[in-house]
Amino acid sequence: MNDQIDSGEEHGELGDAEYTDFMELAAQEGFEVDDVEDAIGEAGHGPLPVLAVVGRPNVGKSTLVNRIIGRREAVVEDKPGVTRDRVTYEAEWAGRRFKVVDTGGWEQDVLGIDASVAAQAEYAIEAADAVVFVVDSTVGATDTDEAVVRLLRKANKPVVLCANKVDGQSGEADATALWSLGLGEPHPVSSLHGRGTGDMLDAVLEALPEAPEQTFGTAIGGPRRIALIGRPNVGKSSLLNKVANEERVVVNEMAGTTRDPVDELIELGGTVWKFIDTAGIRRKVHLQEGADYYASLRTAAAVEKAEVAVVLIDTSDSISVQDQRIITMAVEAGRAMVIAYNKWDMLDEERRYYLEREIETELAQVAWAPRVNVSARTGRHMERLVPAIETALAGWETRVPTGRLNAFLGELVAAHPHPVRGGKQPRILFGTQAGVKPPRFVLFASGFIEAGYRRFIERRLREEFGFAGTPIHISVRVREKRGRKK
Repeated sequence: MNDQIDSGEEHGELGDAEYTDFMELAAQEGFEVDDVEDAIGEAGHGPLPVLAVVGRPNVGKSTLVNRIIGRREAVVEDKPGVTRDRVTYEAEWAGRRFKVVDTGGWEQDVLGIDASVAAQAEYAIEAADAVVFVVDSTVGATDTDEAVVRLLRKANKPVVLCANKVDGQSGEADATALWSLGLGEPHPVSSLHGRGTGDMLDAVLEALPEAPEQTFGTAIGGPRRIALIGRPNVGKSSLLNKVANEERVVVNEMAGTTRDPVDELIELGGTVWKFIDTAGIRRKVHLQEGADYYASLRTAAAVEKAEVAVVLIDTSDSISVQDQRIITMAVEAGRAMVIAYNKWDMLDEERRYYLEREIETELAQVAWAPRVNVSARTGRHMERLVPAIETALAGWETRVPTGRLNAFLGELVAAHPHPVRGGKQPRILFGTQAGVKPPRFVLFASGFIEAGYRRFIERRLREEFGFAGTPIHISVRVREKRGRKK
C-alpha cells in the first residue's frame, strides 16, 4: 500500500493516494463509501462547534434544548432556576453535528448561588461558537433581557434570537416586537410543541462554523502554549517564577493566591514558550462563590486553549482524588501532558518509597505521560522540563501512515484475537488515523469491540509507535450486515 501523504490533504489526515487505496480496502470488506467517509470525518475533525442556549430564568431554555437534541434529557419544571450548571449535549440537524450547552438563567445584580449560575452562563457564552438567545415572547423584552443583549454584544459572538412560547398565529405579533432588541430577526418558536424550531435551527447552522479550526501552535514562529495546572498551593506560580528567572507572579503560602491566568513568554532551551500560570482547581468548584469560582472557570478555559498541560503534584501530600480529576480534565480536553512532581527536594526516603507506590496504583492510566521530578523552590531539575514538553508535543502530533497501521493491526489481531462473545468473534478489519492533536484513530470492525480490547489496542499502539505524552482517541465503526442493498 502506498504510504505517501500528499500535500493539500482533502480527506482529513489522508492524502489522495492513501485515500484511494484505503477506500478500495473498505469496498473489499463490504463497507459503504458514505459510511467510511462519515466515520473518517467524525473522527478526524477538531472539536464540534458549540451552541450556547442562554436567557433569563424560566423562558424555556431547557425545553428548547430537549427539542433540539430530540429527547427529554434536560430537566424541565414550570418554575425558574431549575437548571444551574452548564450541561452539554450532542445534537444533529440537516446532517451536521454540533454541541448544545444548556445554561441556567442569567440575572443581573444577584448574589450567592444565583451569581454562580450567572457566571456559568457567561462562561458558556465565552466558550461558544454561536448563541441562541431565548426570550419569552408573551412577556416581551425585560430589563434583564436588555442586560443579556449588552453581554452578548460584548462577547461578539453570532446570535440567533429565539422568541419562545409562540403557540399560534396570534403570538407572532408579540414576536415581531423583539426586533427592538437589535439582534436581527426574532424566530417565533414553541419549544414545547416544536413549532418553528426547524427554521430557527436552519439559522443556527448558518451561524455555526463547519468545525472550529484548531489554530493554536500553527503560526510560524509562534510560541507553543503551556498551561500550568494543579491543586491550590502545589507551586505553579513558584515554577513560573523559577523558569522566568524573575518574580513574575505573586507567591504566598496561602492557598489560592493566583486567580487570573497569567501569560508569560519565556525562552528555554533556545525556544520561546508561552507559559500560563492558572488558579488552583479546588475540590468542589460548584460550591464556591465569588473570585474563587470565577478563577476555576478561567483555569478550565486556559486548559482548552493550551497545547500542553503541565500537571503539578505536591509530593509532600498523598496523591488525591482531586489530582486524578485534574489529570482527567487535561486528558478529556485532548491536550498533551507532562506530570511534574514538585517539592522533590523535601522528600525523605520513606515518603519517596510510598510516593512511587501511589504513582503506580493511582496514576497507572496516564503512565504514558512524561514525568519530571522538580523543585520550584530550588530550581532542581528544571532543565528536564523542556525536553519532557517537547516529547509530549511530538507524541501529540505523531501521524502513522495507513499502510503501516494496517500491517500492525493485522499482526495484532492474528496474535491476540478479540474474545468470543455470544458465539461470535468480532474482528478488526482495517483502520486509519483520522487526525492529530491528539491522535485520533477510526477502526472498522465486523462486530462490537469491547472497551477492554480497545484499551489493549491503545496500549499496543503506544508500544509500537510511541505517542508519549498524549491521549489517544479510538472510535470503532461496525460493518452493517451485507445483502441489504443489491
